[in-house]
Amino acid sequence: MKKVFCFALLVIATRFAQSADKRPKITGIDHVDFYTTSPQANNEFYARTLGLASVVPLEPGQTQRFMVGNQFVGYSPAPDPQARNRMDHVAFVTDNSAGLRAYLIAKKIEVTDGYEILSTNSRTFQVKDPEGHTIEFVQRVNSTSRARVENSYPVSRRIIHVGFIVHDRAAEDHFYRDILGFHIYWHGGMQPDKTDWVAMQVPDGTDWVEYMLKVKSDADQHTMGVMNHVSLGVKDIKQAQAKLESHGWKPHGDEKAQMGRDGKWQLNLYDPDFTRIELMEFKPVQKPCCSEFQGSHPQE
Repeated sequence: MKKVFCFALLVIATRFAQSADKRPKITGIDHVDFYTTSPQANNEFYARTLGLASVVPLEPGQTQRFMVGNQFVGYSPAPDPQARNRMDHVAFVTDNSAGLRAYLIAKKIEVTDGYEILSTNSRTFQVKDPEGHTIEFVQRVNSTSRARVENSYPVSRRIIHVGFIVHDRAAEDHFYRDILGFHIYWHGGMQPDKTDWVAMQVPDGTDWVEYMLKVKSDADQHTMGVMNHVSLGVKDIKQAQAKLESHGWKPHGDEKAQMGRDGKWQLNLYDPDFTRIELMEFKPVQKPCCSEFQGSHPQE
């Protein structure tokens, strides 16, 4: 009996070691959450201008959730209305939340307790990356638990990347590249020989995180809103702009279609708290500056 018990413990320990040694898949962005001081204006912006469906928030503290296909952009009340940073957290999809948590623990990364959200049939936990950004990993236990919410005329049905300010690229690379398996998709800058942005693609999909480099530590709220942003993919920027205009939007200021340094058309919008909501075409239409693409392009 003692031998059987010891063997059982050995099997459990071996399975844990195997799960801790092998990184589960990270397939894309699940959602991004920001803070808002103007929920009514925010709802007008997302529901009317962007045409995205508003659904009942399900995460603790969240008060607004706008569906982008089967992903979402969420909002919570700003704890400090005077704070310059309006980004709350970024969440990625994994196929094995418990396994990924064990893997990160084995890599000496501090993680929160894993827990299950019964209302969404999901398992999740959070970590802090080296820059202090809150990163969540979500496993959808039931693939049909979040049905795509259709809307009559949404501008986009796909989040393709999230950007945030990075001061120490080497530290972020160690976390995202060396530990989590992200890889460079593209990098570039305002000048061909300078790197201001680094797109790090998830290891098992096409979504990416964009390091926003060379930002002053005392940047104001507007600058931080430009840098800490979310990007919604579109097939054609002219068609996307036509949808916006049909919803009553009019171009003004920096909100105009323009060619990005990566060779993709984009159009920048801003929510009431100056967070940039970027519309970007899935594929480049001209040769990018600075570097070639090193990963597959997203699609709707």
